[in-house]
Parts: sequence; C-alpha cells; structure tokens
Amino acid sequence: MTETTRPPLYIRIHAADNVAIVANDGGLKAGAEFADGLRLVDNVPQGHKVALVDLAEGDAIRRYDVVIGYALKALPRGSWVHERVMRMPTAPELDGLPIATVKPPALAPLEGYTFEGYRNADGSVGTRNILAITQTVQCVAGVTEFAVQRIKTELLPKYPNVDDVVALEHTYGCGVAIDAPDAIVPIRTLRNISLNPNFGGEVMVVSLGCEKLQPERLLPPGSIPIVDKRGEAEADAELDVVCLQDDAHVGFMSMIDSVMRQADEHLARLNARRRETVPASELVVGVQCGGSDAFSGVTANPAVGFCTDLLVRAGATVMFSETTEVRDGIDQLTSRASTPEVAEAMIREMAWYDAYLKKGLVDRSANTTPGNKKGGLSNIVEKAMGSIVKSGSAPITGVLAPGEKAAQKGLIYTATPASDFICGTLQLAAGINLHVFTTGRGTPYGLAEVPVIKVATRSDLARRWHDLMDVNAGRIADGEASIEDVGWELFRLMLDVASGRRKTWAEHWKLHNALVLFNPAPVT
Repeated sequence: MTETTRPPLYIRIHAADNVAIVANDGGLKAGAEFADGLRLVDNVPQGHKVALVDLAEGDAIRRYDVVIGYALKALPRGSWVHERVMRMPTAPELDGLPIATVKPPALAPLEGYTFEGYRNADGSVGTRNILAITQTVQCVAGVTEFAVQRIKTELLPKYPNVDDVVALEHTYGCGVAIDAPDAIVPIRTLRNISLNPNFGGEVMVVSLGCEKLQPERLLPPGSIPIVDKRGEAEADAELDVVCLQDDAHVGFMSMIDSVMRQADEHLARLNARRRETVPASELVVGVQCGGSDAFSGVTANPAVGFCTDLLVRAGATVMFSETTEVRDGIDQLTSRASTPEVAEAMIREMAWYDAYLKKGLVDRSANTTPGNKKGGLSNIVEKAMGSIVKSGSAPITGVLAPGEKAAQKGLIYTATPASDFICGTLQLAAGINLHVFTTGRGTPYGLAEVPVIKVATRSDLARRWHDLMDVNAGRIADGEASIEDVGWELFRLMLDVASGRRKTWAEHWKLHNALVLFNPAPVT
C-alpha cells in the first residue's frame, strides 16, 4: 500500500492515553477521518499529537500513561496538541522515590552467541584494532593530525591487520582550573578513552611540554595495564610520550618524524594481534538517541530496549545515558535498581546535574531542540518517556559518574549530558566497544573509535538516507515488523559488526564526530 492510498492512521501507546500521534507520512489535513470515527479539527503533521477526547483548560495530557503536560486552553477532540497549547509539568522530586521495588523474574540466559574480537591483556575485548594517539592539550592537535595523515599514507599499508589510526583530539589541557574539584571529569574522561578496548592497550601520547595537563597527570603510573611476554604485569612501564618542546626537536619535521617513529613500534605490535572467537558477553554497548522525534519512543527505542534485554541475557554490558532525557522518569529507574545503593547513586547524579543546570539559570526544559518539536516531541517530559525505553526491562546494576570506566557487566546507567557528541565521548570513556544510535530527524553522527550502528525511527528517513541508516525500525510503525523482529535484527547485526564482517555506514563514509570533553570546571 502506498502512502497516498494509506488510510489515516494514529498510534496510541497506552489505553489510558488521551492523545495519539499521526503515523502517515506528510501528516494529515483537517477533516481526515480515522477508522474509529475520529475526525481531525486541524492539520496535524506526522508524529504530532491529536486529542482523542475533548480536553478542558487545565486537563492533564497523557502519553505513555504519563502526564506530559496540561492544556492551556480547551482542545476539542481531533485537535492538534503541540508545545504551544501545553504547560509542562514540574520536575519530579528526588525525595521519596521508589527504591529497588521492582523485582522482575530473572531473564533466561541467552547462550551460544559469539563474535570475533581482539582480546586484550587486561581481559577486555575490542571490536576494532586501532592505534589511538592521545593528546594532552589542544595546542598539539595540528601537529598530531599532520603526523596521522602521514602515518596512514606511509606506515599503515605495511600493517594490514590494523584498522585505523586516530588522533584523540580535544579542547582541554591548558587555560583551565586544573585543580578545581570538577576538573576530574575531563581528566578521567580522556584517560579512560585512551584505554578503550579498541586500542589494544597501545598507549601513545603527544604533549606540548608546558601545558597544565602533564602526561604523568593524565596517565599516572599504574593506570595503563601492561604485561610482559610471560603475561605478567609490568608495574613500572614507562609512558610513551613525544614532547614537542624537547630540545631534541629541531624544526617541524623533527617532531613529525618522532611521532611516526613511535607510532611504527605500536603499529607493529597491533598488527600481530588476531581476532578470536569470544562470547557475546564481551560486548560493551552504548545506546543513545539524537535528532529524536515522536516515533523514537514507538519504533527504534523500543527495539533497542528489546535488544538491550537480549544483550543482558547474554551476559554483556549495556550503557544508557543522557541525564536530562531520563530525569522525568527517575521513579521508573530507581524502582528498577538492583539494590538501594544503585538507586541512591542515580539520585546523586540527577541532583548533581540539577545543580549544574541551575548555575546556568536553566533547567531540563532547555534540552528539547527545534527539530525535536518539529518531529512531534512537545517537551522534555514526552522526550524522556521515549528515551528511557532504550534501557529495556532488566534491573539496573550499576551507575557511572561522568568519565568513569565500567568495571562490571549488566545494565549500567552512565551519567552524561544529553548532547550527542558529549554523550558519545563519555560512553567511549566508560569502555564501550560498540555504539547504537537511534534517530528520527536524521543525523550523520559517527565515531572514529568504535563502530556506530544507526537506527532510523521512520521508513521515510530510512528511504531518503538509505546509505546512512543501518536499520529501519520504521517498519514497526508500518506494520511490517514487530519490535521483537527489529530487536533480534539489531542483535545479530551487532555480532556481525563487532566481528568485522560488516561495516556500518558511518564507518564506510568515515563520518567521525569530534571528541567533546564535558568540563564543568572553570576556564581560566
């Protein structure tokens, strides 16, 4: 059935909802009549809400069986319900929340699934074999990038088992209050990114020399897991640093030659590595959404949530994030905590971020973008309900503060801002070896450090961006696939991508967003 012949359709999430979203591509004109007799009073764009009942001024507007707002005026049945006719609810209090009250039956283990990965000396597993060059300060970014391009041209062809060389460029390192309490966030973020499983433990640093973030502060002794040929730890291994201000460097090419000489040694060791069969439990997956629309919480995010449960059943690690996008559902999260301690840790992260936003004279309502609203998301409450479903239904077993690295398996709340590129950067630091990103409006987002699987919420986006989207979850809304179908498709695709049998479109086109460190400390 083509879109021009498709009858008017709406999607209602819960029986208690008094609004639903228009499913038809291009939206529907006033007068369009649904099969149940509902007739539109207004033109309603695709993904936007229509009132299923007469709403009086002040009435609660419900979607996901949650109050997402209050009517600012009377809205007759069939009216277009959008952000300009709604008042947003106040944020939930962080006191008196349900703590570890949900005790779901244990999910049956999912056994027998494997992928081909690179096992590291510290026990982690990479999905790619990449040389990453860490930088202590933005000042060296140009020199490092020049060297990386030469490494790719002159050295990388000699090492066919190495996938890529990436510079971990960032905007931190000097001109900052390096001893401020919150400076620990960007410092540990950069440290833990340098130790991401996809880099094989080969840590190489380019330093200027005079910066505040000295190499030994970024990667102090004992922070790099290094083993000798017998597999025994070398506690006093020397950090491999190329310092551009060293007296030995005479001229620009001397600096470049030094970087290339050191890179050659790391590349030789990485090239000796081979993929081996490992259980699916070695996956560490970050899930994220960006350019969200009203279909995000109907198609792509529920499919990711189903896949999240599959991964947890397989013993893997899954991280969900985006503090402002889960803040309004904090009661749903604390109730799913595996222990009271996990619930309290989530509450601490929410309270810290509330205070951070308050310093900037804003609150969580500043999160929603013009594109979110154009896609039908009226406010952060509605957006939050669709975002949370990425986490599936498993108990939440751990919480990470920004920049911390995971040390356990299961479903973990990894506290990050909702910004796509900052969230991705912090999930890299947390140790992901694979990334899943859902989008409804569309974004070419990608990371150089890990494969990014892109999931479209709508078939129209998947059709138009056919060479940017890896999975079309819009088939759920079209009635062509179930949430479970797409969840399993995504799970199997993850194993193929992790094994190197498939490349994502972001990898194919080499679409790589910059690393953006979250720095809540002062800039001096």
